[in-house]
Amino acid sequence: MVKINLPVIILRGIILLPNNDIKLEFDNDVSKNIIDIASMFHNNNILVVTQLDTLEENPNINELQKYGVVAKISHKIELPNGKIRIVLTGINRAKVIEYLSSDSLESIIENEDKIVINEEKEQVYIKKLIKEMEDYIKAIPYVSNSVLSLISNITDLNQITDIIAPYLQLSIDRLNQYLCNNSSVERLEMLLKDIYIEKESFNIERELDSRIKNDLDRNQKNYLLREKIKIIKQDLGEASIKDEDINKIRNKIKEIKASEKIIKRINDEVNRYETLSEASPEANIIRSYIDWMIELPWNKYTLDNDDLINVREKLDFSHSGLEKVKTRIVEYLAVKQMTNSLRGPIICLVGPPGVGKTSLAFSIANAMNRNFVKISVGGINDEAELIGHRRTYLGSNPGRIISSLKKAKSSNPVFLIDEIDKMTKNYKGDPASVLLEILDPEQNKYFSDNYIEEEYDLSKVMFIATANYIEDIPEALKDRLEIVMLSGYTEYEKIDIAKKYLLPKICKEHGVNFKGIDIKDETILKIIRCYTKEAGVRELDRLLSKIIRKIVTTLAIKRILVNKFIIDNKLVIEYLGKEKYPFINKLSSEIGIVNGLAYTSFGGDVLPIEVNYFKGNGNLVLTGSLGEIMKESALIALNYIKANYKYFKINYELLMQNDIHIHVPEGAIPKDGPSAGVALTSCLISALTNLKIPKTLAFTGEITLRGNVLAIGGLKEKSIGAYRNGIKKIIIPDGNYRDLDEIPSEIKNNIEFVPVKNYKDIYKILKEN
Repeated sequence: MVKINLPVIILRGIILLPNNDIKLEFDNDVSKNIIDIASMFHNNNILVVTQLDTLEENPNINELQKYGVVAKISHKIELPNGKIRIVLTGINRAKVIEYLSSDSLESIIENEDKIVINEEKEQVYIKKLIKEMEDYIKAIPYVSNSVLSLISNITDLNQITDIIAPYLQLSIDRLNQYLCNNSSVERLEMLLKDIYIEKESFNIERELDSRIKNDLDRNQKNYLLREKIKIIKQDLGEASIKDEDINKIRNKIKEIKASEKIIKRINDEVNRYETLSEASPEANIIRSYIDWMIELPWNKYTLDNDDLINVREKLDFSHSGLEKVKTRIVEYLAVKQMTNSLRGPIICLVGPPGVGKTSLAFSIANAMNRNFVKISVGGINDEAELIGHRRTYLGSNPGRIISSLKKAKSSNPVFLIDEIDKMTKNYKGDPASVLLEILDPEQNKYFSDNYIEEEYDLSKVMFIATANYIEDIPEALKDRLEIVMLSGYTEYEKIDIAKKYLLPKICKEHGVNFKGIDIKDETILKIIRCYTKEAGVRELDRLLSKIIRKIVTTLAIKRILVNKFIIDNKLVIEYLGKEKYPFINKLSSEIGIVNGLAYTSFGGDVLPIEVNYFKGNGNLVLTGSLGEIMKESALIALNYIKANYKYFKINYELLMQNDIHIHVPEGAIPKDGPSAGVALTSCLISALTNLKIPKTLAFTGEITLRGNVLAIGGLKEKSIGAYRNGIKKIIIPDGNYRDLDEIPSEIKNNIEFVPVKNYKDIYKILKEN
């Protein structure tokens, strides 16, 4: 026999027999490559092999079948979505000698020779098979008779057996037996046996159907009798309110779009309700359950806004900045348009209070034309709050997830889960573990509430979670979230937000013409600096509202109308009182004082560090409410200096015969973290060498015992705080150089950022200054 080489395509759970066609679509590069090889080098011929184990993703080539079908690519189309659609026509059986593994799977095969039989016998066999097939089609109504037109003029037993086999209701293993059998006579016997079995099975099924029909007729008779009894009761004036209630329920059931399983569950509950007495306590429980099941928005979806430009405009109109979130929403809608089926993203907005996390979620729903619902999980310690109580409990109800979907009246709302970093865990359960299922794209399609006890598809819901501190989110939950960090606003961003968003909204709420309010940027800046201390704009919104209320009250009392109302610094003090946070520049250019940078819940700030020394025994004194990590950083800084005292030209006796005191002002405020390491080191060197460090220079970075400067977090917020306090140069770890892209351009244009790898690089900079 002649051995030939052909590329191989593996079908999972599908059998192609000779003389049959099959349509396939491919979207992966490996399959496309195999099709191209067959077209260019093998005259469109290809070996088709079936993988019987449909669960195996990457089959071992040594475990593949040794029989396949040589097929020809009779039709090929490249679709607009990048897929390739082909039609394969089976030619003949082939035995695989060897599979060759390379970039694309190939094989060495030899074609199976046709077994020759007597021509007269062959025609008798064909006649018998066609007759049995005709009887089979007449007996079983759901079998297509199109096969008869295909086989009516065929005189080859090999060909006719291969054509008929796929038309029978055969398992994949049985079809594989047909493929592996090269004898047309044996395949004929197999066909006749399968036809007889199918006809016998159908007769049994028909008997069962007949019995079931009789039962259904009996049920129909009972239904008619009940309807007659109901009419008789109405004529006698004995019709109960419960009967009317049940009729209303059944009418509502006809309108819902739930699956057959859900409809059956509701009908079963209605039947139970119907049999119970109105005085029964269980009747009210079942009635409440039926109401919940009917009122849930089963398979109800709102249409998304497909105008991506309009979506972006709406988001820009309601919120300034926040580019990452806006871009992500537009990307989601763009991909959804291309695929027409995409599960909702699960986004977590992390940032300090007041930066617009919650209001942004509402704006996203508005821009997408989706319904909006919100729950807050802050302080929740009972998992039943989210997934409900079982109906066995008195007063049980669904959890907040199902309750919110009922309020949303659609199954694809924007669903805000607020404060996920503030959940607690105790003996009642762990709500964070429940959220693992709710926020997992692979599981939430089958979400089940304890009360409802039926699966509800949450995969089309766009979940948006919010948190203030990412480190307080459990790791397993964080892994399921698409984290988007929202940092605090700069002062100038706050001014822009106040003028474009806050003041127009406040004026509209208070019935004031926005164009009649004249307030300069300097006045808004004074309010921001002297009356607020926040990363967001929530307090600024309240203060501006207070000023507008004062103006409205003044105009109402004096009964006057003005076209223009000027708000200046003098009026701000009159309306808001004395400055709450007098703007004091913390910068000081003295020996033993340097500027560190801190990241607080209010955003970034400058953190002055002071060092002094006095006669003692080489002890280290730390004050200023320092946490354990910051105390360790101070100890590392001192020990690094001791190990390198010669390089820094420090008298070692000075270190051993004096106590060193490190103090961080504002002692009532707790401070912690490793990022003050280089600032502590610089402060110690300044005090011990009488080196004056410029007050416009600030430091951030963790230091090691070898003097290496490690990356830190919150660089953007720290830079904003430094800019506010007049810092002109910041020394940062080299590992944070990539974070400079996130810093606003107005800050980068006014502050010089100097990346360093080792503290000795910093010392050289200090000596140059």
